[in-house]
Amino acid sequence: MKTNTSNPAKPTVKVVLVEDKPAVREIWCKLINSLPGFACVQTCASGEEALRLIPETNPDVVLMDIFLPRMSGIECTTRLKLQLPKLQILMLTAAEDDELVFMALEAGADGFLLKRTTPEDLRAAMVDVLGGGAPMTSEIARRVVESFRRSNKQKSTVRLTTREEEVLILLSKGYSNKEIASQLSIGTETVGSHLKHIYEKMHVRSRAEAVARYITSKA
Repeated sequence: MKTNTSNPAKPTVKVVLVEDKPAVREIWCKLINSLPGFACVQTCASGEEALRLIPETNPDVVLMDIFLPRMSGIECTTRLKLQLPKLQILMLTAAEDDELVFMALEAGADGFLLKRTTPEDLRAAMVDVLGGGAPMTSEIARRVVESFRRSNKQKSTVRLTTREEEVLILLSKGYSNKEIASQLSIGTETVGSHLKHIYEKMHVRSRAEAVARYITSKA
């Protein structure tokens, strides 16, 4: 009897969308489902609903609108990260507001997308964040860098160990924890420990924020 030696199909990436406007929610859900390998498994109309349903759904990625009624997407992100620190959250915003971007970074957001992003860029961003990256549109990334450049002039130099510096350099190049571990011949848990220390020393709460601060420190 012939044996099937083909590779098993990759598991579908589970995505939850948090968006209060029904029409926008429907459009984005259809968009996510149209991407190969991705499925919108849950939609939430509010931050309160997201806090109740997301821990039960256990998705791979959350697409979070910043502007939500009552509880903002930023506050929702803070609370979700306390419950599920490894959950990947991409913020969706129509406005390029510096203050909101940094509030979201401090809340633990893992990346940003403008709502006018293309389907190809949306898929690339989700693949990137799942691989350990910190996706941002070029407009938002530029604002992040500019803001950190201004703030860094008033802050003392962060003192990292040689190994922490090596981890941060690879992080800034978009390497995932697994890839960093392979490059440095250390375990992934050790990489996670180094990242924790880096975040503490740099006073940041996300990969995106750490990368932005590192880039501006070298500018």
